[in-house]
Amino acid sequence: MFRLLIPLGLLLLIDFYFFQTIKTVGNDLTTKWRMALFVGYWLISFLTLAVIVLSSFRESWPNHIRYYMFSFMLVLFIPKLIGVIFLLGEDVFRMGKGVIGVFGSPDDTFLSDRRKFISQAGLIAAAIPFATMLYGMARTAFNIQVKKKTVFYDDLPIAFDGLKIAQISDLHSGSFSSSNFFAEAVDRILALKPDLIFFTGDLVNNEAVEAEPHINEFKRLKARLGVHSILGNHDYGDYGPWPSKEAKAANFNRLKAIHHESGWNLLLNNNHILDVDGEKLAIVGVENWGASKHFPKYGDLDKAVVGVENIPFKILLSHDPSHWDAKIKAHPQKFQLTLSGHTHGAQFGIEIPGIKWSPVQYLYKQWAGLYEDGGQNIYVNRGLGFIGYMGRIGIQPEITLLELKSSQNT
Repeated sequence: MFRLLIPLGLLLLIDFYFFQTIKTVGNDLTTKWRMALFVGYWLISFLTLAVIVLSSFRESWPNHIRYYMFSFMLVLFIPKLIGVIFLLGEDVFRMGKGVIGVFGSPDDTFLSDRRKFISQAGLIAAAIPFATMLYGMARTAFNIQVKKKTVFYDDLPIAFDGLKIAQISDLHSGSFSSSNFFAEAVDRILALKPDLIFFTGDLVNNEAVEAEPHINEFKRLKARLGVHSILGNHDYGDYGPWPSKEAKAANFNRLKAIHHESGWNLLLNNNHILDVDGEKLAIVGVENWGASKHFPKYGDLDKAVVGVENIPFKILLSHDPSHWDAKIKAHPQKFQLTLSGHTHGAQFGIEIPGIKWSPVQYLYKQWAGLYEDGGQNIYVNRGLGFIGYMGRIGIQPEITLLELKSSQNT
C-alpha cells in the first residue's frame, strides 16, 4: 500500500491542476450547475483513485477486471495530463506578466486571472484523447485485420511453392472475459485455408489459468501441415509474485500442457521437419530471447537447429524481433524467414498510405510488418490481443497470411 502513495499523490496533483480548467470554464454556469459540475468531477476522480487502490490487491479481482480498471485510469488521467500542459503554458505567461507588472504599473496584479479561451483549449485538447482512447477500447481493439504478403525465395523447395502460412501472436488470454473474440479469430483463420499455422508467443499475461477458458477455441485451429507454437516473455510467469518456486514451475508446466492440449506443437529450442514429395523444410522454434536486459534470454539458436543443419530452407519462430539483428542474421545457419511478435505495434500509431509510425519504432528497428536484409526476411505480427491499455489506437489486431513463392516458378 505504501508504494502507491507517490503515484496516488501525483495523480491527485494532476487532478487538482486540471480542475482549474473546469473552474474557469464553469464560471458562466449558474451556482447550481457549477456545484454539480465540481462535485461530479471530484466524485469521478476519487472513485478512480479508489479503483487504483483496490486493483492493487491481485487476489481480490479477476485479471481482466484489474486490467480494465487500469485502462480506465489511463483514459481519465492521460487526457488530463495533456490538458495540464496548456495550463502550464498559461501559468508561465501569467507569472511573466505579473513580474513585468511589479516593475511597471503598480496597479497590475502579480497573477492575473486565467484566460478562459486557454482553459477551453485545454479542455478540448483533453477531450480528443479521451474520446479516442474510449473508442480504442470499445472498437479498434476488436477490429481484426488480415494482413497478406507474398514473399519470393530463390532457394524455396518447389514442393513448398505457394505455401500459405497463417501467423498469430500475443493473444494475452487473461485480458479477455469471454472466448468470443478468439472464436472470431479462429473462424477468420480457418477461412483462409492455410497450410501452416504459427503462434509466436505470449499466450497469457502471466498465469496459465488465464488460457484455460479458451482451450476449446484454440483446439479448433487446424492446418494441413500442423499448428506450431513458441513461448513469449509473458509465458514464463516472470511478471508476478509466486508463493514459491514450485508454484511458478507448476504454472509454467501447465502453460506448456495447454499448448499440447490445444493440439499445438510447442517448440522449445528445437525443430520440426516438414517433408513434402521428398523435399524438406525446417521449422525452428526458440524460447524467448530479447536484446534488452529487461527481457529474459531463454532462447538458444545453436540448440534449436540440431538435426536440421543440412536442410537448406528454414523458418524460425522467435518471439522478440530484437533477436533478429542481435543473433539471427549473423548465425552460421541461414534462416530465410523469421516470424516474431512482441511489440504489439505499441497498440498505438498511424498506419495509412505513405505513413507508418508508432512510438515503439524508437525501441525496435523491426516493429510491424515485413523486413528484408541480405536475403533474409522477418515478419513482425502486430499481435491479436492486448495488455496494459486494453485497447488499440491506429494499430489493429492482426492475423497474418504469408504466401511463400519460389522464384524458379516466376
